[in-house]
Amino acid sequence: MDACNPTRWIAAAILACSAIPLAAGAADPSLGRIVTDKELAGWNIDVFPDGTGLPPGKGTVALGEKVYQTQCVACHGAKLEGGLGPALVGGAGTLKSDKPIKTVGSYWPYATTLFDYIRRSMPFQAPQSLSNEDVYSVTAYVLHANGVLPADATIDAKSLAAVKMPNRNGFYVDDRPDAKNPRCMKDCPTASAAKR
Repeated sequence: MDACNPTRWIAAAILACSAIPLAAGAADPSLGRIVTDKELAGWNIDVFPDGTGLPPGKGTVALGEKVYQTQCVACHGAKLEGGLGPALVGGAGTLKSDKPIKTVGSYWPYATTLFDYIRRSMPFQAPQSLSNEDVYSVTAYVLHANGVLPADATIDAKSLAAVKMPNRNGFYVDDRPDAKNPRCMKDCPTASAAKR
């Protein structure tokens, strides 16, 4: 090793200097803080297939069409046929064909998943910018366009969770013993405890 090599001295100095803040931070008990319930609520927006997590509010097909025309049409097309974004209608009866068309109406098993996806990630250029009423309404509009809801439908958490999608029975539970992993919400075992 060449002790006079300036590159080695510079590298050693950079490593030594970068370790100082890490060591200081690890010793400082005031680094970070516990997240408040209010702060966590902004991130805890997931909706489960059974409707758990759906927020208060309601929406109509009519309002959903208006919101769709202003927020969604550029990507999904005037008739929900797709464009930059995927088609949201069509595909009925194609899942067993050589070229299945997977849309909300032909493939998705739960209407609550549609709500969750719209709420979490749409519109593409401004995710999570729609109100709960807007999300319920766009969900109702897309479901209506797929023949799942009537034109005069109003949906809320209870009625959305009760919607039976056309392909609901096209999915099955993976019952392999190694694939079962029940959700733990309190006093969960650690990975090392689970191996014992």
